[in-house]
Amino acid sequence: MAHANLDAVQVGDQLPGTSFGPITRTMLALYAGASGDHNPAHIDIDFAKRAGLPDVFAHGMLSFGGLAQLVTRWAGLVRLRSFGARFVSMTQVHDLIACTGTVTERFEVDGETRLRINLVAQALDGRQTLLGEAVVAVG
Repeated sequence: MAHANLDAVQVGDQLPGTSFGPITRTMLALYAGASGDHNPAHIDIDFAKRAGLPDVFAHGMLSFGGLAQLVTRWAGLVRLRSFGARFVSMTQVHDLIACTGTVTERFEVDGETRLRINLVAQALDGRQTLLGEAVVAVG
């Protein structure tokens, strides 16, 4: 896969967005099996309702993976220097999640040019589910 030419990237540039979903109960069950995270809040509707929730909700790492995919498809895995995110709201069943990124800084570390990217995973209703940051090397 060809990655972006990062030499010309400037502060304010947007990464090509991506989306995933809609989130289904089947997707959550499959993700639980693949990840080993069998927390019943993600797969057992009766458990979720007893906990006061309207339904099961997605694993946070599922959306985290969507943000990671956004960055690595754009820059390539070998350019990734750091990546992190914080969970700010639940991703619900039926949500379609849009992942976006904006370059916020161009800087140097030990002679290597790097880009700082603010990341957002957001449901179609405008609810942000994850906020993150990545740093990638330009060269």
